[in-house]
Amino acid sequence: MMKISHIKIILIGLALFFLSACTDDFIESREPVYSIDSENFFNSENDYLRGLIGAYDLLQASYINVMLGEIASDNTLSGGESPTDVIGIQQIDDMIHTPVNEQLRDIWNWMFAGVNRANYLLEFKDKTDFEGKEIIIAEARFLRAYYNFELVKWFGPIPLKIDQRFQVGDETAIPRSPVEDVYALIEQDLQFAVANLTYNAPQVGRATKGSAEALLGKVYLYQDKFPQAASVLGDLISTGQFSLLDDYDDIFEAVGENSSESVFEVQYTDQQGAGFGCLQCSEGNVAVGFNGIRNYNGPVFDSGFSFNVPTQEAYDAFENGDIRRDIAILNIDAWAAQTGATFGIGNKHTGFFNRKYIARKGDLNLGDQNLTNPNNYRAIRYADVLLMAAEAYNRSGLDDGRARTYLNLVRDRAGLGDVTVSGSALTDAILRERRVELVGEGHRFFDLVRTGRAANAIDGFVPGKHEVFPLPIEEIQFSNGNWQQNPGY
Repeated sequence: MMKISHIKIILIGLALFFLSACTDDFIESREPVYSIDSENFFNSENDYLRGLIGAYDLLQASYINVMLGEIASDNTLSGGESPTDVIGIQQIDDMIHTPVNEQLRDIWNWMFAGVNRANYLLEFKDKTDFEGKEIIIAEARFLRAYYNFELVKWFGPIPLKIDQRFQVGDETAIPRSPVEDVYALIEQDLQFAVANLTYNAPQVGRATKGSAEALLGKVYLYQDKFPQAASVLGDLISTGQFSLLDDYDDIFEAVGENSSESVFEVQYTDQQGAGFGCLQCSEGNVAVGFNGIRNYNGPVFDSGFSFNVPTQEAYDAFENGDIRRDIAILNIDAWAAQTGATFGIGNKHTGFFNRKYIARKGDLNLGDQNLTNPNNYRAIRYADVLLMAAEAYNRSGLDDGRARTYLNLVRDRAGLGDVTVSGSALTDAILRERRVELVGEGHRFFDLVRTGRAANAIDGFVPGKHEVFPLPIEEIQFSNGNWQQNPGY
């Protein structure tokens, strides 16, 4: 989904989800205004493309998943203006969250909205034939897998509906499927996508065969299916389709968007305004404004709300000489001394900010400037693929030498020496590398959980409870006893 297309297509996507009428205001043709109900849609290739656009659009709402994937971990603190600023974020940071949590409700609602949009298209996948339809179907299945993967990571067992939209009443009839069944569907969707997509997307930002292979490898890794993960990720690496950028700093600037290191990237734009009344409607990266420096006045960066502030421990996790540290984490005191910039002190101030995803000057920032930042989210980077492959080859016992090769490619770019250890020491080295390479990108909490290391790393983490988050209380109530709350909540 190209950024330049967002203004024209977002309303179509929203209209499809709410099953509203579509008009030629949203397309480039000069056909007469018409209305059509959802059952009589999908009569042309253009209709399928509109449905696909609607399915892609909820990726932009995953900004909250990324923020909380750091805040729930030992990498960052909640921040904000005060201890009551967005109370749901504060509670997750302190591991005292409950089923009454607006941000967890948003993740549930928005990711299921993405599933439903993908299922809408798949429900009518056989209605109209045209050349290239298999690409659209494969992308829809990739997106359904992406959203279901987010849901199973956050909430564990979830209700499943295959190639059909969820309807009112399903919450009292459809059970929460076991985690293994959710993963089985995700694997099937991604295997289909791998088989039907190519490495070159029809438009920048759309999923490719490489995107599907990388996500499938990640899904295997999360289930400790290490040989399968090693196979698919090793094959992807061997294609030579992706490469590390020479300069780590370039990755998170405009020059690094949709680069050779981008395996899958969520597209954002600042060409449409947004407001707090509908954060999921923003076409900009909301997390960037939330991560921003409070009351900032100085060069390069824009001001923001000072959430998601890195900890001293995360800053200190970098080895001496690691060029990534000051690119990934902004030491605001050092920056102010260097540039004369001024800033405010927010809640849980650490002196650090997530430099990868804080606002840069020069954006249009229509509407509320903190909600419309154009910074793309690098959902899967090639460095991540290399580290996942390294972990898979190491933890499967297949090939520590290959694991070290992949690990050291990432370290070499950071200006660090090669790792030479094997076995469990190599596992530890790979996981340490994941932390510093990917800090601020939303993966840390789930890496700690899936490797059994969360209880030792996260203050307040209760084993047997905090591996997943509670279902929103409304969902438990609506289910009328059909769904049970996660243990401990």
